[in-house]
Amino acid sequence: MKKDIKLLDYLAVRRSVPAFQMCEPGPDKAEIESILTLAVRVPDHGKIAPWRFIVYRGEERARIGEELLKIALEKNPGLSEEMIQVERARFTRAPVVIAVISTAAPHVKIPEWEQVMSAGALCLNLLMAANAHGYVSNWLSEWFAFDERAHPLLGVKAGEKVAGFIHIGSTEFPIVERPRPALEDLVSWQGGED
Repeated sequence: MKKDIKLLDYLAVRRSVPAFQMCEPGPDKAEIESILTLAVRVPDHGKIAPWRFIVYRGEERARIGEELLKIALEKNPGLSEEMIQVERARFTRAPVVIAVISTAAPHVKIPEWEQVMSAGALCLNLLMAANAHGYVSNWLSEWFAFDERAHPLLGVKAGEKVAGFIHIGSTEFPIVERPRPALEDLVSWQGGED
């Protein structure tokens, strides 16, 4: 494989954009299909595809937001007006939201943990594929990813888990860098002298 300077340049500045800073346009159906085609090119031991996608677009996003608000109010009837608006807008901040659903399950050969990690790799690939198509993106989970009362509303089946909600759109905000961890705090070396 040749060294791809463009890819190195991209990876050096890859950055998520907050969902609340996103706006139209978002990818159309053909672009979404192209993004998903690239995204599935992840490590997948056994080629079992232990994940799937749910794409939320159009007015359905607002309907889901209203239903999520109802669940949030059941959990906390004293939500402030500001938080009511936040809950209502969960799926309308970006033009497109794609759920990555982990379908990891016991398997005779493939450890479940490897299947879960494949779904995580899929989330990152989805971010990068959206960026490659000229869009900004962000990987969020949020409370409703873990609240089984919300799962039927979101299209999540029994036994499945949400690996993340990938928000995709455009932005008018500058994309700014954030602090990154220092390698010396993260890396242990074993062997080698150089």
